[in-house]
Amino acid sequence: MLSHTIHHGPRILSSVAASALKARRTQTFKAFYATIRSLRQPPPAVEVDELDPRDNDFILSLLKANPSLRDTKSYLANFGVRPSASDNAGRVFPSTILNNSTPLFLKEAPDISVDKQPEQAKPDPSPILSSILNPVYRRTALVKLQGPFTNKQLDSIARGMVYLEKLGLVSVIVVENDQIRGDDGERSALIEEIMRVVSALEAQGAEARPVLGTTVRLGPKPDDDQLREPRNFIPPEAHVFPSDLVAIRSALRAGEIPVLPPFALDSFCRSVRIGANDVLGALARGMVEAAALDDNDMKSSPRDPHADYSQDINLVPLRLMIISRQGGVPSYARTGFPHLLINLTSEYDYIRDTYDPSWSNEKDSSLSNLSLARTCLAYMPPTSSAIMVSHRSPSSLIANLITNKPAVSSSLPHALLQGNRKLTRDTPTLLRRGLPIQVIRNLADVDKAKMNYLLETSFKRTLDADAFYKRLEQNLDFVVVAGDYVGAAIVTNEPSPNSSEPISYLDKFAVLPSHQGDGTVDFLWVALHDESYGLGHLFSINPNGGKEGKGEGRDLVWRSRDDNPINKWYFERSSGHMRMGSWVFFWCDAEKRLRVEEGRRANAGLSYVEEWEENRLSRWADVITKIPSVWK
Repeated sequence: MLSHTIHHGPRILSSVAASALKARRTQTFKAFYATIRSLRQPPPAVEVDELDPRDNDFILSLLKANPSLRDTKSYLANFGVRPSASDNAGRVFPSTILNNSTPLFLKEAPDISVDKQPEQAKPDPSPILSSILNPVYRRTALVKLQGPFTNKQLDSIARGMVYLEKLGLVSVIVVENDQIRGDDGERSALIEEIMRVVSALEAQGAEARPVLGTTVRLGPKPDDDQLREPRNFIPPEAHVFPSDLVAIRSALRAGEIPVLPPFALDSFCRSVRIGANDVLGALARGMVEAAALDDNDMKSSPRDPHADYSQDINLVPLRLMIISRQGGVPSYARTGFPHLLINLTSEYDYIRDTYDPSWSNEKDSSLSNLSLARTCLAYMPPTSSAIMVSHRSPSSLIANLITNKPAVSSSLPHALLQGNRKLTRDTPTLLRRGLPIQVIRNLADVDKAKMNYLLETSFKRTLDADAFYKRLEQNLDFVVVAGDYVGAAIVTNEPSPNSSEPISYLDKFAVLPSHQGDGTVDFLWVALHDESYGLGHLFSINPNGGKEGKGEGRDLVWRSRDDNPINKWYFERSSGHMRMGSWVFFWCDAEKRLRVEEGRRANAGLSYVEEWEENRLSRWADVITKIPSVWK
């Protein structure tokens, strides 16, 4: 308590309080001045680890890929760290089955301790230490390098190959140069081109090996004429025996990228030049067959627990990459811009039939590369894919490896695709073996047993089959089926009390969990688009057993639970949505009608609410909310 008093009115401080206040103000001013001065001066230098520009570019490419949780799990399933050698004793080595490219790791029961005193839990090693002790499980990719390329372009491509190797995908490169044809010095020129590629790879920090000897043999494989199964692809005019892959195996085991010329051994044991497509087709088949033999050998003989398997590489090609100056396959639906995603099983013939001859002036090898993709993917596992990419976008190879998806989803609304800045003439084309797509309009033609399994497995609920099919007998419009009922879209005609035209309702949309993420969802939705709200457009003319683009499109509506994880996917593809309690109501406007109205009004554009849109939401909602559930 102060002994001095403070008088009321004009405040008179004691000498002690006044001096204390003055000292405090001086300190405050000094602190303020120091703060202002520190703002004018640069902050003190902090020592940080400097990144190599190539590593920085690599990290940015990974971030731009923006993989989803499912994409990340799929990548780790293929390239994740393997158990250490001490943990592998008694386990089966990851198999390379022809129809499943994902390495399988068998789980074993944990050891049960019988000690009286519990052991102290061991701390988990750091991720960096784990990555060093347990290398990434490496896979292979077949790469067609179709030149000619300048040194700068070759450096860009080599950088992409090095990035892929860091992620566990080792390239087996076959070099082709369209300008080196039939000259006297053809062979020496091709060998020089091989050495250019090797030098470019080594300049980017990779180790590469030129494989100048002949790896493939000219002509069809012996006994191929005895195969009774019909082929829907053109087999290569070359073949490979497992013993012919010694040079490639040696390079891969040494951590080197093998680079091959398009040479083959003919019947007179001469090394002759053939098309690079035949070499790649022969390698795709030969590497898959060799991996199957390796797998059988692993199963028949016990695995040495003390051996070093860190250099083992799965020979089954996981990707086919066609890198050229031309990029992807042009599409008539995008005025010559490339296809985003191609289902080779159902779209191959139609793409060839609708290919504009004028495109051959700039992209003369698009169709031959399309045929190459179909041939190679026929031998590769169903989960494999091919990508046709320009030399201008090497970073897209990383996005394709991690996500295994096109640059932009092909099932997005056509208006969004047309105005998307990501779509350029250098946009890559992703190709999959795919599945046949068929449209069924008669309920009697639907395999009910397979449909029941699909719906119950996808929705994880029990279907009231009698009530479900009884409703379909009255209201079914069509069913789009992917493959052998691995996916289906069921559309019904729901009577509307205030309109003579029924409501087109998407009753069920389902894909088996085993096919989610492999492109089936996009293939199915595109077929649904072509038969419903996209009908009438030229790009909806697909020979899948439906209307083949003939007719008028109709608005498509559907509902989904508000906690359905697929709703984000629906938001991106619908024209609009409305929440109704525990449901979310979606719709897609008929695209042809909107396009006609926009053309008729020219610059005036569409109004906020058109005449045909008045009261339609309430009319739709009144009908849709009364549709009974078919789940038990």
